[in-house]
Amino acid sequence: MKKIAIIGALLALTGCVQVDNYKDVVKHPAPSGLSGVWQSEGPQSAMVSPEAIATLVVTKEGDTLDCRQWVSVHAVPGKLMLNKDDMYNVTEKRDVYLIERDGDRISYDRMTLKRVDHPTQACADYLKKHPLVSAGK
Repeated sequence: MKKIAIIGALLALTGCVQVDNYKDVVKHPAPSGLSGVWQSEGPQSAMVSPEAIATLVVTKEGDTLDCRQWVSVHAVPGKLMLNKDDMYNVTEKRDVYLIERDGDRISYDRMTLKRVDHPTQACADYLKKHPLVSAGK
């Protein structure tokens, strides 16, 4: 029990954001210029293979889809969360990723993603079967 308290205190001191219950996270609308589709460009050291592709879909309402593909597709819905002045994507698996935008690029989970017109076909197929919450409105 002491170890958990110490780890929690260290996370608080390092500025990390922790989410205990996804349903308690307050969804924040996307700031101007953040909604759309963002995708990795070329090999990135944070991904498992040079052929892997990362896609982040962000709706104006703040719903997200973190879609990564290599041999198979791993797609996890989420929502934007504002903490102080920082924007985060919180996935249903309670992963928390800082999003920093610089023009047509964002930094996300140790990757650089660029704005694209549409997701990969595999991610689009996932979205057809599992639409984001705000897409159904």
